[in-house]
Amino acid sequence: EVQLVESGGGLVQAGGSLTLSCEASGFSVNDYAVGWFRQAPGKEREGVACSGSNNGPATFAESVKGRFAIFTDNHKNTMLLRMDNAKTEATAVYYCAADPLLLACRESRDPTAYHSSTHTWGKGTLVTGSS
Repeated sequence: EVQLVESGGGLVQAGGSLTLSCEASGFSVNDYAVGWFRQAPGKEREGVACSGSNNGPATFAESVKGRFAIFTDNHKNTMLLRMDNAKTEATAVYYCAADPLLLACRESRDPTAYHSSTHTWGKGTLVTGSS
């Protein structure tokens, strides 16, 4: 069974750091592009970062560029999203997602690009930003 499980959420102070994990099972995180998304209360889900398939380059939304980074722990089959210099508007549920039909990083950052018959989404992890 293909699954993604996020963890690592919690309270992060403005200017602080937090690392989120996205553990994959049933496939290798390097096989497909993996997208990271967040959904703040009352707002639409937005793509914040992605990592291309086969260790392809990561790309980031303008709102987080320079503050977020992606790492892969191949041993644990886990994608990590490192958040530095957090802002209070970081408060959101963060999700990771993958779709074998999406290999390009930029595609995987668009939540509408996922195919209902093939996508896999985690259940999310809550990050709360504080001032």
